[in-house]
Amino acid sequence: MPHARKLILHVPLSDEALLAGFVEQCLNDGVSLVAVVGPGCARVEDIIDEIVVADGSDGTRFLCTSSHPDEPFEDVLNMLRSWEFERGDPVEEVRL
Repeated sequence: MPHARKLILHVPLSDEALLAGFVEQCLNDGVSLVAVVGPGCARVEDIIDEIVVADGSDGTRFLCTSSHPDEPFEDVLNMLRSWEFERGDPVEEVRL
């Protein structure tokens, strides 16, 4: 089943090795935004960005990311709900 276009990824991850496959699935599913929340979220966001960019040769690989180390979960959820490009679309929470 494809992911929603707006995701909240909770960290810490159970297995960081799952992240590459998750990002590829997000790209295949047309995910627009992945917001990472929890301890170490900025580092995980950087890893996601590196996976998306890869060697930089494929300009079609694009995914917005954000990290929210000190924001209340409700604020992050509200940001995703009002994300300009998919306003009204569902928000999916993901735990790896």
